[in-house]
Amino acid sequence: MRLVIARCSVDYVGRLSAHLPPATRLLMVKADGSVSIHADDRAYKPLNWMSPPCKLQEAPGVWKVVNKAGEELRITLEEIFQDTSYELGVDPGLVKDGVEAHLQELLAAHPATFGEGWSLVRREYMTAIGPVDLLCRDAAGGAVAVEVKRRGEIDGVEQLTRYLELMNRDPLLAPVQGVFAAQEIKPQARVLATDRGIRCVVVDYDKLRGMERNELTLF
Repeated sequence: MRLVIARCSVDYVGRLSAHLPPATRLLMVKADGSVSIHADDRAYKPLNWMSPPCKLQEAPGVWKVVNKAGEELRITLEEIFQDTSYELGVDPGLVKDGVEAHLQELLAAHPATFGEGWSLVRREYMTAIGPVDLLCRDAAGGAVAVEVKRRGEIDGVEQLTRYLELMNRDPLLAPVQGVFAAQEIKPQARVLATDRGIRCVVVDYDKLRGMERNELTLF
């Protein structure tokens, strides 16, 4: 990961145009190729960003980040205060709490929760940036990546988006659809998921547990 603190202005040219006037900001370049610009007034959401696959072109005083659609993020650098790179290695991913882990287990045992004719390919399908909770096949045989959360928020949608971007580069899997499954899905997360073509499914944990109890009950 590369971290640059600089006074800069930012222009985004694409489906929408946006401009950030000169100010001191944090520029973050991740190993997956993504570039994001951060201010010091919010927890996690960048002011602007470009998701991979994209290409960073550096010239004196300016960065140009261009994605496959030809959209451009242009960062004009007035002064660089710090430019540091770190090798973070492979992240093991988020460790799920007991309910979330059990919910994943139950959904793996009952893939028909997502639709008739669905089947499980495997749990914890590994990608270059971490494991997808469930890899399934829908009734038509299409690949579907399912991310399972107890509470569905924007971070979970972003996580699934990154997985889908990588998985859709694999010709043996593509096209891969996405399902965001949770006991509760926040409105902002639902809007973002819908915008990215990801289906949201609210699951009933108690009902799934009831299925498990019925299967284990002899009388």
